Amino acid sequence: MTSDSDGRRRVSRAYYASESGASSVPGFDYMPPDSGGPARHGRAPKRRRTGLIALIAGVAAVVVIAAVVVIVVVKPGSKTSSGGFVPTAGSASGDAEQLTSAFLQAWDSGNLQQAAAYTDNPAAARAALTKYREYLHLQKLSGTVASAIADTSTSAAYSSSAGGATPTTGVGAATTKETVTFQLNAKVAAADTASALSGSWTYHSTLVAYQQPNSSSWYVNWKPAVVAPNLTASQHLAAVTVAPQVVSVTDSGGGALSSYKDAGLTNIGNLLMQKAPSGQGHPGLYVEIQTAKGKAVPNSQAVVVSPSNIADLATTISPQAEQAARTAVKQKPRSQMVVIQPSTGHILAIANNDGYNDFALTAAVAPGSTMKIITTTALYSLGITNADAGVGCPAQYTVQGITIHNDQNETEPSSTPLWYDFAQSCNNAFTQWWPQLSAGSSSKTNKLAATAEKYYGLNKKWDIGIGGESAQYFNAPPSASGSELAEENFGEGALQASPLAMASVAATVDNGSFKQPILVPGTKQISATPIPSSVDSQLKKEMRAVVSQGTASGEG
Repeated sequence: MTSDSDGRRRVSRAYYASESGASSVPGFDYMPPDSGGPARHGRAPKRRRTGLIALIAGVAAVVVIAAVVVIVVVKPGSKTSSGGFVPTAGSASGDAEQLTSAFLQAWDSGNLQQAAAYTDNPAAARAALTKYREYLHLQKLSGTVASAIADTSTSAAYSSSAGGATPTTGVGAATTKETVTFQLNAKVAAADTASALSGSWTYHSTLVAYQQPNSSSWYVNWKPAVVAPNLTASQHLAAVTVAPQVVSVTDSGGGALSSYKDAGLTNIGNLLMQKAPSGQGHPGLYVEIQTAKGKAVPNSQAVVVSPSNIADLATTISPQAEQAARTAVKQKPRSQMVVIQPSTGHILAIANNDGYNDFALTAAVAPGSTMKIITTTALYSLGITNADAGVGCPAQYTVQGITIHNDQNETEPSSTPLWYDFAQSCNNAFTQWWPQLSAGSSSKTNKLAATAEKYYGLNKKWDIGIGGESAQYFNAPPSASGSELAEENFGEGALQASPLAMASVAATVDNGSFKQPILVPGTKQISATPIPSSVDSQLKKEMRAVVSQGTASGEG
């Protein structure tokens, strides 16, 4: 601030960094978000640096806020009415600046009642200023008068009433009016908590100050746009967080997922671009105009804190594994495939024959014979039987009036080791264990569902890294019993599973413990109890037999 020889103090008009780019809303320093990537800053519009604040001779004090903001304090003896303000500058521009300074000082200090009393509509002004503090989660506010110039627009006379001064058209003497430009610096936040994202938003606004005819009182002609340009009575300002954007989604080798020209992978890439994974990038903070219902007014956003966007989001997809998986599913028109790294849970490949449906992740179908892995895990871990025990597989098995048949009426004698029954996928070697796997008297959950959750992390929601959303990829009804549980023991009945879930079951046996599948490195994984080593060795034995001498022996 500098002092002129005539005793008036000159305030330079400072523009803030976020006033950087042509506003899409004329008159307001709003910057619309850049949907194509990190926020960009342009050049601030040029403005005159001519603002003067007139002070009366013998000013007693100049209050400095935060060592930067200047507020004029009227000397003792100056009169303020219960409504309006009586300035003493001796000139129209000086009086208007004094009124504006008093208005800003009251607003800055949180004395909204006094600030509103300087306007010609105290009730509306106080309501608007209250909303300003509430929706911006205002932490600090400072204001500075920049300039005052004569308002030469067609003048309406004003008359005072009990509620303040109200405009009346064509009545009374001509009214002295000044348009005052002022700068506000508001520290706003995303919430009213100490840890909430916050930042300083600096912008300019204007008000019309006028002298009441036949009176020494001046008033701020209240309009919602005094708070911020283009604001209306049915709108308010709000501080909102803005999620970081993902510019590109790649495989683990840096190649864009879209380059595979696979509908499923493209869909996953699009979903990942909509919302950055938790822990990557940093959110930004915007101020926007909102309707009374909280809906953002288009192109009204001003950038307070720019989000830290993610240029390239790498997934766990392996180029080599993905190519091999796609080649494999082409040989089976109705097949879907998920490849998982057992030691980490990383999803190395997702291949589909179903376009954008992504059935490899989203299918909810009976798991079939892959469920027998969980059934035998329950039998072995509970000590009910073991892989070498003789277990017959009758062609038919009846429970509660329901008769279950093996595929092609297959049968195995009672001396058949259970691991061989498993390798041949003989269903009735597993149906018969339903009484032992039913819920005990102290539990509402049957032992099959309990085993699926305990060792394989199933019947729980997994966040695999797509937009922070969790989903349940497997469902075994905990209350199943009788014929329903008998069917579930070999993978039918009310069971629902996705290829992702059952691929994870195989990976868990290979690793000896569950690693929740994830598509984005760093995604938080839920845990499960490691499979006892004696149980795991039996599971590996029966699973190897499927390939060496069982139903998958021709697939090698």
